[in-house]
Amino acid sequence: MVKFAITFRQPQNVAAFENAYNDLLALIERMPGIRRRQVVNVLGSPVGDAPYYRVLEVYFDDMERLRASLRSEAGQAAGAELGRRFEGGTYQAWFAEVYEEDGGQTPDAGVGKD
Repeated sequence: MVKFAITFRQPQNVAAFENAYNDLLALIERMPGIRRRQVVNVLGSPVGDAPYYRVLEVYFDDMERLRASLRSEAGQAAGAELGRRFEGGTYQAWFAEVYEEDGGQTPDAGVGKD
């Protein structure tokens, strides 16, 4: 599985950001081949204020489907909206390969026991 992610920095005007974000999200949701999407509202950081406000992650089966979705009419409209409504430097977009496991803990293998 792969994902297309957009990381948004803290907005100066939250209301304007939310309006632009909701319009962008409506366009992204029309893109073909999406397996799932995830919206992350950043709460903070262990070392103070977080530089990010929101992360949008859109998952696809593979890079071929992701690229085809971005090239689609809906993908092109979403890309145009991103460039039009969000200033450069206020977001970063990137692709990643995703590996998932159930759980989240490594079984105790006796490490640290005498």
